[in-house]
Parts: sequence; structure tokens; C-alpha cells
Amino acid sequence: MTRTSLTDSTMGLLRELVGRFPELKVLEEPIWRAAEAICNSYRSKGKVLICGNGGSASDSEHIVGELMKAFVLPRKLPASDVDLLRKTGFADAEEMAESLQRGVPAIALTGHPALSTAILNDTDPLMTFAQQVYVLGKPGDVVIGLSTSGNARNVMNALKVGRAFGLVTVGLTGSKAAKMDELCDVIIKVPAEEVFKIQEYHLPVYHAICLMVERELFGSED
Repeated sequence: MTRTSLTDSTMGLLRELVGRFPELKVLEEPIWRAAEAICNSYRSKGKVLICGNGGSASDSEHIVGELMKAFVLPRKLPASDVDLLRKTGFADAEEMAESLQRGVPAIALTGHPALSTAILNDTDPLMTFAQQVYVLGKPGDVVIGLSTSGNARNVMNALKVGRAFGLVTVGLTGSKAAKMDELCDVIIKVPAEEVFKIQEYHLPVYHAICLMVERELFGSED
């Protein structure tokens, strides 16, 4: 594999994925590059924006759930944040400190029904994700687009806006050549063509990415 800034412990999670799914070995580089991009964004106070349609919309929400709170490792607050809670004088400050967890800022662009229906009615429904990337995104953020066909126009529009304004663009799709391929800094093309089979591969791939990000960013106590 190409040299990466990720630790060997983190890369071990990728090797474990390939051990379970040998057919994904050809995707080792784009998978670690996606994880690395998210880590770099986090360290620069950035965020992750995620979008997709149908089952991929559910996957978008799923990824947010793994990034924004503990996945498999504890993510206790750093001592400095615990001190800030204590200084409030709230009676339940210690309890709050125990319950809160560190996370990677991540937003699924698939929700927000008031906003999405307003865009649908007032401008162009295919710009729903792109509008959010334009307003929420900043250089160094990561935008992830999931599309089993690789040709979903609303997802491609989000990636286009991300590319134009300095975000790192990551795509998850199937094995067929697709329009979104050229829009992505990192493209992960799983070895399947049927929609449900592509989705079946997407889950272990993004689970591995989230595990790698968690190990890299929260694998040791502050």
C-alpha cells in the first residue's frame, strides 16, 4: 500500500476488514485515504457532510451515528472540558461529564424537511444537498456522497459544490464507471453492480472507515 500517516494500529483495522472480505483488498488505498481525510479535517476543526438517496440516505444517517459518539472505544472528555463543566457549579456537572462523549462533527444532509421542501418548492430539488454544502461547508471539510449508480444528480451536485469550494470529496458507489467518479478526490467503488449488493458492501466499508477514524483520534486518553 502507499505510505499513509495513519498509525499501524489504525491500519490493522483495515487489514481486519480485508481478512473478512478479501475481495475488498483492491480498495485498501481509497478506504484509508477516506479515513485519513476525515482525521485531517477533524484536526483542522472541520466537519463531515454526508448525503445519499433511499438506502444511501439511511447509510448517511448511520455514518453520522458512528462518528458523533462512541462506536467501539470509550471517548471520555478531556480534563479541560471536565473542568469547564465543573466551573459552572451545576449540581449534575460530574454526571454530565461522565455521559458526554467526544465525536467527529458530522451532518447528514438528508434530513431537515423544512429546508429541503423549501428548496424543492422555491429553487431546484436537485440542489437540496448542494445548497447545504455551500452554506455549511468550508475548505478542508469532507463531503461524502453515496450513490449505488454513481450518477445521482443531487449527490453529484453536492460533490461539485464541494470541489468548487475546497472541500475534500469522497464517493461510495458500485463497480461500474459512473459520472461521480471524476468528481471525487477519493472514490470507493465496491465490487458489485446490483443495488442491494452494493449497499451490502457499503456498510462494512464505512464501518471500517469509522473504526479507523475512532482509533486514530480517540484511541488514547488525553
